[in-house]
Amino acid sequence: MFLGDVAWKPGRDAIGRHLPQLIADFGFDFVIVNGENASHGRGLTRSHFDFLVEAGADVVTLGDHAFDQRETLTYCEKVDNLVRPINFMAGTPGRGATLVTGRNGHQVLVINALGRVFMNPSEDPFHAVENAIAACPLGQVADAIVVDFHAEATSEKQAMGHFLDGRASLVVGTHTHIPTSDHRILSGGTGLMGDAGMCGDYDSVIGVEVEEPLKRFTTGLATGRFEPPAGEGSLSGVAIETDPKTGLCISICPVRVGGSLSEALPVFD
Repeated sequence: MFLGDVAWKPGRDAIGRHLPQLIADFGFDFVIVNGENASHGRGLTRSHFDFLVEAGADVVTLGDHAFDQRETLTYCEKVDNLVRPINFMAGTPGRGATLVTGRNGHQVLVINALGRVFMNPSEDPFHAVENAIAACPLGQVADAIVVDFHAEATSEKQAMGHFLDGRASLVVGTHTHIPTSDHRILSGGTGLMGDAGMCGDYDSVIGVEVEEPLKRFTTGLATGRFEPPAGEGSLSGVAIETDPKTGLCISICPVRVGGSLSEALPVFD
């Protein structure tokens, strides 16, 4: 299972409330959580990283706010299950890909990449991801490969899915905080979802209290700080089942639990 951007405290609360139960109910072998907005909406502190892992995350991914919490620059070098975008500039602390053993003993390669359309400058994500997969190919070294493509443009996310079709188990978008309904399996066997959505309070503007972003849209002025909403958070993401021989996706389902979103639970044959 992959869960989208954890946004502020409502997102952390949703993880703590629902993730352990989902793992128990559905027997997930591996869980990935994007944590780049978990700490005050920007970045991920060590204590919040530990919280996500204790709740059941096997790997935590990041994005454009990867180092907004300065302590991340240090602790990202000490843990092997925190992944920042692989196409950051050379010499950036941390790792862009990691190979981790799941609960069933399978080896899962997790890659985080940053889009370039409408985003801050970064290196080419397509060739960076391709190089990581070439070094750890699906069905040979890795039993499953999941790519978290943290990008703004849906076209760029769709392109990454087709680029990796047949070479990854799942390509899933993050960053926009809105879950898309395009989850599907491509012709080569790669699962694709444009955006996993966020784990957070959807009675908001992509995870923050409505008043300040609404003022900015209507006046063009920043009159205050973004604040977290006070409502119940939803857990949002996607779950897949992979072929144990090839590592390719054989089933894909959206996941939505709690809060104001309509519920969607995994259904596997």
